[in-house]
Amino acid sequence: MPLIALATVALAGPLAAPPLRAQEAGRAEGTVTNPISLETVRGLLARGDAAAARGDLTEARRLYDQARDLSRRLLGFYRDISGAFRGLDARIPREMDQKGRETLQVLAQTNLRLAALFRRQNQPEVAVPLLVEVLKVMTPVSEEGRQAYQSLVEIGFASTPYTAGQAASGGN
Repeated sequence: MPLIALATVALAGPLAAPPLRAQEAGRAEGTVTNPISLETVRGLLARGDAAAARGDLTEARRLYDQARDLSRRLLGFYRDISGAFRGLDARIPREMDQKGRETLQVLAQTNLRLAALFRRQNQPEVAVPLLVEVLKVMTPVSEEGRQAYQSLVEIGFASTPYTAGQAASGGN
């Protein structure tokens, strides 16, 4: 029995460790930093943008790829949680569906950044699948969808300009 008691104490050690202090994380008191979150994805995008601005395209791509991968993982998690609670508690699927929509938008923005990076590196063939994915998840009526289709036209993958979405949104 002492072995079990020792194992219990050993397991309790990490659980009893003090949580990351909010001041250390640079966040408001009482908040917890979650490495698997939309805020983390946005942080990766911001760091990728900074790398691209200084011309470090390799680092920008690495950060954008990480943001894209994390976005896709988040989408799966939100979808799974939503499905698990469907029919049990409508509030949870609604919350997860909303988080999923926000994540889809950030995924589309990530794909647009990656596609722009590939275009900048004269690799339009790598940009096309990313742009098509944006259209698939956001529709051509969204801002991201319009940007994606416009890029496809600029690359020469599509030739018919799409103006209906612009007219619907006030001609922007």
